[in-house]
Amino acid sequence: MLLEWSDRYDHLREVTRDDVLAHLETVQGAQRQTTIIALRSLFGRAKKNGTIFENPTSRIRVGQREEGVIQPLEPGHINGSVAAVTHPADRLILALAAVHAARPAAMRRLQLDDLNIGNRRLSIDGRTRPMDELTLQVAQKWLEFRHRRWPDTANPHLLINKHTALGTGPIGKSSVAGPAPHRQTATLERLRMDRQLEEALAHGPDLLHLAEVFGLSEKTAIRYANSARALLEQAAEHSTSP
Repeated sequence: MLLEWSDRYDHLREVTRDDVLAHLETVQGAQRQTTIIALRSLFGRAKKNGTIFENPTSRIRVGQREEGVIQPLEPGHINGSVAAVTHPADRLILALAAVHAARPAAMRRLQLDDLNIGNRRLSIDGRTRPMDELTLQVAQKWLEFRHRRWPDTANPHLLINKHTALGTGPIGKSSVAGPAPHRQTATLERLRMDRQLEEALAHGPDLLHLAEVFGLSEKTAIRYANSARALLEQAAEHSTSP
């Protein structure tokens, strides 16, 4: 598609709505959905950067969605998980999932050097981001606890326990977050999903942005973009209905 357009045009701003519709007629089902979402993201980013003046994908509907819409968590569910977790390590893990959408495996890989308290920066799987006040506070409390409990440990991992403090390896899968959040509606996985959905709602259903911020695959980014777009459309319908 883009190669075909490059044979006819010298710049993206020459692509018209008719060009987009003509190509969409050649694809069906999930492929059509993937195509229009990818094009919306591409042209949306180009317009935002001033590369183009008009977005040719505007007002072109995605069509029927095959997957269910991801719903945001209720505040009460989030508060329940926060109240259920008291250990400093578990509170940090909860913040990493709820604020930074970090996966358990990524949390287990975190090194002490990935946490820069002075500059308020946090690196997760090579992606460095600002550290919010909540994450900063729980991280400081965990580091204080970690130093008091295992002052002589040589383990470079940020998260350790009584077993890994004697070596240099990461904590086990079962140690991530402890048992408390798993009895709540807002589990680590749901908190992580809620954070990614929140980003899609706040910045628009831009799959390139989601992939860049969270390192999501194309398929996963499309699902969050779809859900955000559906929720935004529902909100718009409710706001304009009598």
